[in-house]
Amino acid sequence: MTETAGADRPFNIAVVAQGGRLQYEAVLFAASLRRNAPLFSGRLLVTEPQPGKLWSSNPTIRGRETRDLLTDLGAEIVPFESRHFGDSYPHGNKIEALFALPEGEPFVFFDTDTLVLGDIAAVPFDFDRPTASLRREDTWPRIELYGPGYTAIWKSLYDRFGLDFESSLDTSWPDEYWRRYLYFNAGFFFYRCPRLFGQRFLDYALAIRDDPPPELVCQSLDPWLDQVALPLVIHSLGGGRDTLPAGLLDGEVTCHYRLLPLLYAREADRVVEVLEEITSPNRVKKVLKDYDAIKFMIYHGRGQKVRALFDREDLPRREQAIRNTIKRNGFWLR
Repeated sequence: MTETAGADRPFNIAVVAQGGRLQYEAVLFAASLRRNAPLFSGRLLVTEPQPGKLWSSNPTIRGRETRDLLTDLGAEIVPFESRHFGDSYPHGNKIEALFALPEGEPFVFFDTDTLVLGDIAAVPFDFDRPTASLRREDTWPRIELYGPGYTAIWKSLYDRFGLDFESSLDTSWPDEYWRRYLYFNAGFFFYRCPRLFGQRFLDYALAIRDDPPPELVCQSLDPWLDQVALPLVIHSLGGGRDTLPAGLLDGEVTCHYRLLPLLYAREADRVVEVLEEITSPNRVKKVLKDYDAIKFMIYHGRGQKVRALFDREDLPRREQAIRNTIKRNGFWLR
């Protein structure tokens, strides 16, 4: 029988942090994990890109206080080398970081802009059947008037890697509607081995970047490259849309909030409560207040002013409309 429950099969959690916003988000992630998932028995690995020729400046976490706080919150800071992306595509960090994780050990990768709300150890991960976040919009591809449609674009990618396209489709949605095609947000994903997943992810991403099919000629891959390659990786490894019960990740157990103004605008009261609880200890506050978005949104109350602008029961359908309202009122910070 395949082991599925996280509580029965220990796993590691990984995020990527580097100097600037991501290091402070990593503190929020670690603090929320420690507070809300006391039964989690794996390792929290905060992976950190190292200086090198692909970075124009030092990408490492800044400040001894931040590093010490992460360690005290239970994180292990793990360095990795950027061999293929760096400044040219920072989203590639999540691909290259996988090679720094323990080989053969199940992992769940999260973007740092995530809060843990509940017992992640009880989530029934099937590490042999990967999936990723379905909290996404139709961000890629962008269909041009006289260009190829969704089917032609996605099929060209499946054909490139010898994958069965038809079995990836959700036929409950009509042809040429974006939800019919396998597409994820890369805010989380998991598998039984980071090296196997990482090598497939890297191979597919580099092939798409360096030699895309003709059908992609009108398509931008920045910043979408990771999200273009990810469904192909997941499909090739026997995963799909429905390998995890709905409503746990991106729901009761975790929240991928993206940016603090968006968190205050649209997330549930529980998410705001967790955020403000984990940021209240003086030692945490001392580190976090160095970052303006956190200082003003949380400690100076701007987040609550953003929250008052929106009815969570009647939010704008598209994220850009939420962003525009926040900016129009002078509350946007990132």
